[in-house]
Amino acid sequence: MTGIDAPGPIALVGSGEYKSQMQAVDTELLAGRAARAVFLATAAGQEGDRSVDRWLGMGRAHFERIGVEPVPLRVVTRADAERADLAALVHGAGLVYLSGGDPGYLVRTLQGTAVWAAIETAWRAGAALAGCSAGAMALGQVTPLRFGGDVVPGFAIAAGLAVLPHFDRLRRSRPAAASALRVALAADVRLVGVDEDTALVRLGGRWQVRGRLQVWDIGPEGAAVAGHGAGELLDDW
Repeated sequence: MTGIDAPGPIALVGSGEYKSQMQAVDTELLAGRAARAVFLATAAGQEGDRSVDRWLGMGRAHFERIGVEPVPLRVVTRADAERADLAALVHGAGLVYLSGGDPGYLVRTLQGTAVWAAIETAWRAGAALAGCSAGAMALGQVTPLRFGGDVVPGFAIAAGLAVLPHFDRLRRSRPAAASALRVALAADVRLVGVDEDTALVRLGGRWQVRGRLQVWDIGPEGAAVAGHGAGELLDDW
């Protein structure tokens, strides 16, 4: 398609996938792209069929509401992720979406598989790629394992970043989490907190904030040193 820069946009969402508060973000990601959304609930794969089916059902309803063809991709295990027929369904997507759950399981299940290769190929060809909660964590240079201090290599789509979603809630419930994670990261990896119902979006080569609350730059000691609100452009990132 003309007018689309490759790779495509990225969205790192703090919470709220498939809900009305994130509808504007998804619509923006799809603008000028194929009206076809492929979505995976892989991060919830250890929670059982009911949870996976719930997330896929929410995704279907959400994308139907915004007039987009929904393509639920039921990838729960590495065997699923190696299936050529499932990888083929990614072709032609305008948006690929990774919803929440366990970030470590998401990375272990998809990394190096046929489905992930198809997702990355689609993104490099101009499709948008979004991750919410665990999905956002997995798209970073490194992926925090839940909210402790341990990390594993991420998909590195958001190169140079590590993401803490639900950050407004996390600061209240686990105030030491950011400090523990900051210690585990290399100095050249920026730790970013993304509040609930909020997204850090890369469009046209620039990071921008969308949604209800803020995105936070987390300093060397784990403190949230700068907050960025909706509409703000982060040209120095």
